[in-house]
Amino acid sequence: MRVLFLTDAKRIGGSEVYLREMLPRLKNLGLSPEAALPLAEGNKPIREALLAQGIPVHAYQALKDLPQPQRFDRVVASAWYPQSYRTFFTRYPRITLLIHDQIEVFYPLGGRYLYRLGYRLLQVPNLRRAEAVITVSRWAARWLREVHGVEKVFAVPNGVDTERFRPPAPGEKEALRTQYGLNRYTVLVPARMSPEKNHLAVLLTARLLPEVDFLLVGTGELEGLWRKTAQVLRLGNVRFLGRREDMPELYRAADTVLLPTLGENQSLATLEAMASALPVVTTPIPAQEELIQNGVTGLLVPPRPHLLAQALNRLQGDGQALGARARARVLGHHTLEGSAEALAAALKEAIRA
Repeated sequence: MRVLFLTDAKRIGGSEVYLREMLPRLKNLGLSPEAALPLAEGNKPIREALLAQGIPVHAYQALKDLPQPQRFDRVVASAWYPQSYRTFFTRYPRITLLIHDQIEVFYPLGGRYLYRLGYRLLQVPNLRRAEAVITVSRWAARWLREVHGVEKVFAVPNGVDTERFRPPAPGEKEALRTQYGLNRYTVLVPARMSPEKNHLAVLLTARLLPEVDFLLVGTGELEGLWRKTAQVLRLGNVRFLGRREDMPELYRAADTVLLPTLGENQSLATLEAMASALPVVTTPIPAQEELIQNGVTGLLVPPRPHLLAQALNRLQGDGQALGARARARVLGHHTLEGSAEALAAALKEAIRA
């Protein structure tokens, strides 16, 4: 089966990493995947990585540069912007949409319902027009069917590289902590600095725990605001690390991960931390509840700073056991190989349906 994976991404995000990991594995399963990405410097590493693994890549500047639809049994599109789907439909009338984004964000004070309205107006018409929809969590598939009336939805949970994201070997954690200059209990916050990631809760929690260090990894539209807020609050225990390429090592050096997120579909950062046997403190929103069993493989805590601080204090005593069970959960349910097999099965079933 020949499948074209199409995206509008001019830089690298989670959905582009997904393509890099999934397409070679689909090829190993007997499919013939190809990729189409904009000709842009920001996504060049993904294009090169796919080519190096024998995946044909179409770098396009306009729709006319894209291959003809009759060459493929299935066209699968993922987009950063809803309007891109409407453009894709003009070239490929029959498309399966691959949805990674947050279909619901649990903002307070009614903000959740405003987000839902915007999603229904901007995105749901594209989903209903598609031949089928594949999304990366079971709760999202159920939500799209029950709340937004999208009929043909398949759930293919994310996977993670459990060799790259692994627990530290004996002596490795100490060496990494020395390398990064970590000498106190260290909380890692790997999240893009956008509203739904809720960095304000992180900073207010850090204010309650001056004896704990917080490492914030990521960039985004709110980075300047959060840096200024940390200065105003005089948070000497917060470090902004920006975009990093050494995430596996940072996970192995840290003591826990904090993600007080208000919106996820299925969080790769959560899975990476779990695979690294690192305990995660996060919020009890549906996507996180699907990954983490509270008190068994992590802690689900409402995103109020005093509750987050209490949870982090608790983990200083018994976090290791949670981390070990978290890795076992990933090995059983969220490997890249298992995700690729589920994606191949969903593509074949979508054609038959």
